[in-house]
Amino acid sequence: MRVLLSTWGSRGDVEPLAALALRLRELGAEVRVCAPPDEEFTALFARVGVTLIPLGPSTRSIAASLKAPSPDAAFRLAAELVAARFGTLPAAAEGCDALVATGLMPAGARSVAESLDIRYVLACFHIFGLPSRHFPPAARPGKQSPHDETDNRVLWRQDGERVNALYAEPLNRGRAAIGLPPVDNVRDHVITEQPWLAADPVLAPWQDLTDLDLVQTGAWILPDERPLSNEVDAFLDAGEPPVYVGFGSIAMHTSEDIGRVAIEATRAHGRRLILGQGWADLVLADDRDDWLIVGEVNQQALFRRVAAVVHHGGAGTTTTAALAGAPQVVVPEIVDQPHWARRVAELGIGAAHDGAVPTWESLASALGTALSPETRARATAVAARVRTDGAAVAARRLLESR
Repeated sequence: MRVLLSTWGSRGDVEPLAALALRLRELGAEVRVCAPPDEEFTALFARVGVTLIPLGPSTRSIAASLKAPSPDAAFRLAAELVAARFGTLPAAAEGCDALVATGLMPAGARSVAESLDIRYVLACFHIFGLPSRHFPPAARPGKQSPHDETDNRVLWRQDGERVNALYAEPLNRGRAAIGLPPVDNVRDHVITEQPWLAADPVLAPWQDLTDLDLVQTGAWILPDERPLSNEVDAFLDAGEPPVYVGFGSIAMHTSEDIGRVAIEATRAHGRRLILGQGWADLVLADDRDDWLIVGEVNQQALFRRVAAVVHHGGAGTTTTAALAGAPQVVVPEIVDQPHWARRVAELGIGAAHDGAVPTWESLASALGTALSPETRARATAVAARVRTDGAAVAARRLLESR
């Protein structure tokens, strides 16, 4: 069996597909992957023996431009990505039996699968992009006010109109070029009536939150056996477990001085700091020896050895920290991040920071919750319940449905 995996987005949209690719190959399937041409993603798929087929622009190049985007930047990107899918996926999908799509609104992927008469699966890593009467669309930064069911239905209808405004014209132009009829509702067409939810059942229960018939496989976690560097090992061994602060692919434009905020907040608790540079290129200007800056690192290994993890609330980082039993502080900005922050607090495995712009006082306060013995005990208990077989479940399901 041959399977094409397609995504466009940040590390959290890409790494799960590497996990699925690994499990598919272990079961004897041939795997092809179309993803953004960032060097780190090429290296990621090389770890599982798959060559990345470039799709669209570099994600990091787009993220770097978001500090001051032009009003029509979203329309340009939407059109570029749709064109890239129609231009890249047909050849990549040749001879394939299924196409699995995820990432930023993969409009065009289902159309290619339809034209080739192969199976199409839309996978998501959280439910908050799926229409629901229980919560509003998760597309806006900052706090969201409570809404009733009627308000939510209106907001989701407006969200569908927004998606159509961005994607309908380039999608239907591409469909016409390959002899397919136009689509009226792009969002529902892309999502389908039975999307897959690649998220852990403990961290992301979905029953009664959407009317769609989801298939929940569990999170797609790529095992990471890479050793920590000698520098990181030495720092960890030199004292009590530090606090890790990192925001992954989030550029943190809302908080320009986050490095200073992080070190002051951790010092307020007598803790040392490991600062993950991420796409924000975080830095510290301090001559003390109680901090360390790291780049690409095995978070699965590192999080097992820290006192707490402060992060942006991406699905992947939340799951990795939960699996490691590390208490969390989530500083959410956009999309699903506020919902993961709320879930971490609900489970008692950490704290949801109040807002997207931490001060050292607000971060120190949230760390007070995360560093408590009660939170550590709860995080340890929840870690034992987090599943690690989601990618294997998904791979088997794809192969068994031939």
